[in-house]
Amino acid sequence: MPRAVFRGSWLASLLLLACTPALGSDGDEPRERNPDPFEPVNRAIFRFNDFGDRYFLRPVAVGWERATPGPMRRGASNFFSNLQYPVVIINQFLQGKFAEGGRDTARFVINSTIGLGGLFDPASELGLRENDEDFGQTLAVWGVPQGPYLMVPLVGPRTARHAVGSVTDLFIDPLVIYPDTTVRNTTAAVFIVHDRSTLLSADRQVREAFDPYIFLRDAYLQNRRFKILDGEIPEDDLLDDWFDDWDD
Repeated sequence: MPRAVFRGSWLASLLLLACTPALGSDGDEPRERNPDPFEPVNRAIFRFNDFGDRYFLRPVAVGWERATPGPMRRGASNFFSNLQYPVVIINQFLQGKFAEGGRDTARFVINSTIGLGGLFDPASELGLRENDEDFGQTLAVWGVPQGPYLMVPLVGPRTARHAVGSVTDLFIDPLVIYPDTTVRNTTAAVFIVHDRSTLLSADRQVREAFDPYIFLRDAYLQNRRFKILDGEIPEDDLLDDWFDDWDD
């Protein structure tokens, strides 16, 4: 889903979080039996987003993939990942992961210099693996409840906590705060198209799901939980029981 130009839509999520009671978190607190209390509205927004994606964004992304050689696409992925890596670094430190934050800082410096602005990824070859942190994960570490599941117009799935975190990340995202409007908007447009092209391989799986809305919702919530726990989900705490009793 697009994550740059239309991030302003997440401001609506701030209001939802402010007026919605806590619904559980991804940590040790009790989990909410129904993380999707706004399902009828979310489904309507999902259909709106899907229409725009199906008839506009996806065709452009397909054209981009066909017209752009593989090495160039890999370079674009490296570049955009490195460009937004300050968000990862700052959130590492905010979560108290100082050793990881130091390694991620070294990774950013190496890829920004030796890697020619991030087009190449020599840091990975040196054993500095890429991490993925955002302020939504930081809020979870701080014990902030996840809030309800939201389908945000033009953006896609979020929990209220992730939406608030995404708005906060805007203030440190170089892709958003770069002062030159023309460069910023052009770069953001390329990023959105390229980012959508990386998801083309998953389209068929989503389209063929019995209920694409539920498929996307469950996949998103599982992915967020995986990230927040750094992949260390207890064997007796898998998500099979997380969605039990939703229909009560």
